[in-house]
Amino acid sequence: MQERWGERPRIGIILGTGLGEAAGELRCVATIPYGAVPHFPPATVAGHTGALHLGCWGNVPVVVLEGRLHLYEGYTPAEIVFPTRVLALAGIKVLLLTCAAGGIGPNATPGSFMIFSDHLSLQGQNPLAGVHDPRWGSRFVDLSEAYDPELRRAARRAAAGLRLKCFEGVYAALLGPSFETPAEIRALRRLGADAVGMSTVSEVIAARQMGVRILAIAAITNRAAGLSRRPVSHEDVLAAGKRATGDLSRLLGAMVAKLRGGTR
Repeated sequence: MQERWGERPRIGIILGTGLGEAAGELRCVATIPYGAVPHFPPATVAGHTGALHLGCWGNVPVVVLEGRLHLYEGYTPAEIVFPTRVLALAGIKVLLLTCAAGGIGPNATPGSFMIFSDHLSLQGQNPLAGVHDPRWGSRFVDLSEAYDPELRRAARRAAAGLRLKCFEGVYAALLGPSFETPAEIRALRRLGADAVGMSTVSEVIAARQMGVRILAIAAITNRAAGLSRRPVSHEDVLAAGKRATGDLSRLLGAMVAKLRGGTR
């Protein structure tokens, strides 16, 4: 990154399924396809372009990952979090993660945004398992406040100022790629989940291991299985994600502006 751009970004942004157009707010200095970055696995899912962007959002230097990797693509947990580790090594202090999610809780209706307050890791794999590499940090990472309280408060205020429908909730991460059954959604609701998806949690764990502050926001694209008469489809999730990109861009822009000079 230093060779492509003299700035040192302090904020990283990961854009999830169908949300890549939010990168259009970036005044881009360089765009690097994942395949051109050593050891970056390529993104294989529709809705994930697979490109690293360097530039300024407003006047703030940021690095944006347009598209992410998923365990259901066959990648290992270490491969999933490799791009996140690259951003941390590049010097980011704050990571803003976005994803598409199915709504479970009563507030989680299509078109709304959920700020992660916590998560349920139900994918059966953890990126810190296996041989420990001390370069990344401690093996035993405290996740009591995985999602930074100060960033969450700032995001709530920013959403209110923009008049966006936004709430805080718990995200359940499942392996996928099949969508959940109605019985699984009923179980997740009893466990306290407000939304469900197939990503994000591994990246959060790796970033917290490296001391990066986290804010994660889900665009609620649909009601989860059994909570709507409409069947769940990836095409509908992509379409809903694209509809949400304008509001998401405004929310991310407000957060980047708030963080200017405030990353520590």
